[in-house]
Amino acid sequence: MKKRIAVVTGASSGMGRETALELSDRFSGLDEIWLIARREDRLWQLAGKLTCRAKVLPMDLAKDRELSLLAGKLREEKPEVKILVNAAGFGKIGKIGDLPAEDERGMIDLNIGALTAVTRIVLPYMDDGGRILNYASSAAFLPQPGFGIYAATKAFVLSYSRALGVELRSRRIGVTAVCPGPVKTEFFDIAETYGKVPIYKKLIMAKPERVVRLAIRDMTAGQAVSTYGLPMKAFRVFCKLVPHSVILRLWNRVSPETVEVSREEG
Repeated sequence: MKKRIAVVTGASSGMGRETALELSDRFSGLDEIWLIARREDRLWQLAGKLTCRAKVLPMDLAKDRELSLLAGKLREEKPEVKILVNAAGFGKIGKIGDLPAEDERGMIDLNIGALTAVTRIVLPYMDDGGRILNYASSAAFLPQPGFGIYAATKAFVLSYSRALGVELRSRRIGVTAVCPGPVKTEFFDIAETYGKVPIYKKLIMAKPERVVRLAIRDMTAGQAVSTYGLPMKAFRVFCKLVPHSVILRLWNRVSPETVEVSREEG
C-alpha cells in the first residue's frame, strides 16, 4: 500500500505548526506528516510533539531549487497525499513603494508563487477524497492601504482556491481557503518591521488553535471558505454588500494612520 501522508508548508511556526499538531491528533489514518519550512531546528522540535511519524524537510519554497527537491522526494517515495496544507507566507506593513523591494517581491514569491507551485507539484499524488487547505486571510476581502501587497496576495489565494475547488470537484478533492482575521502568532512580529498593527486588530486577535480547529472542521465538511469568529464573518458580509470604494473612503477618514506608515516606526 502507498504511504498516506499530509504535506504542511510553513510548519515551523504559526498556523502551519498548529495545523500539523491538529492533523496528527485527529487523523489516525495518516502514516506520516511532511513538515516543510526554512527553520530546521523548529521542525525537529515540532516533529517530536506529533503523534504520528514526521518527515522533516527544511526548504525555502521561494526558491526553484528547493521546489525541485520537493518534487524529487515525491517521485522517489510515491506517497498518497491525503491532505495538503499551504501555510507558508508572510506580510509586511507599509505603504507600497516604502517597503524594501525584496520584501515586496518576497511576499508575492512566497504567498502566491510558492503556494501555486507546491499545489501543482503535489496534485498528481492526491487521490479522490483528498483535501487542500490554503491559508489566505480576511485581508483577501478588501484592499488594505498600508498593507496593500499582502492583502493582494491573499486575495489571489482566495480566488485561486475557489477556482481550484471547482476544477477538482470531479476528482472529489476539496479545497478550503482559510480567511481568519488577526491571529496571535509570530506573524505580526514580522509584519511590524516597518509599521505598527492598528489597535483594533490587536483587540480582536484570535487564538491560533481555535482558528485551526474550525479550519479543519470546515475542510472535512467540504466548505470552500473558513472564517473564524463573528467579527470576521460580519466583515466578510460587509465587504460583499458595500462597494469597496465607499469602504476605503471611510477607512481613510477613520484610520488615516494605516496609510501613513513610515519605515522609522518599525
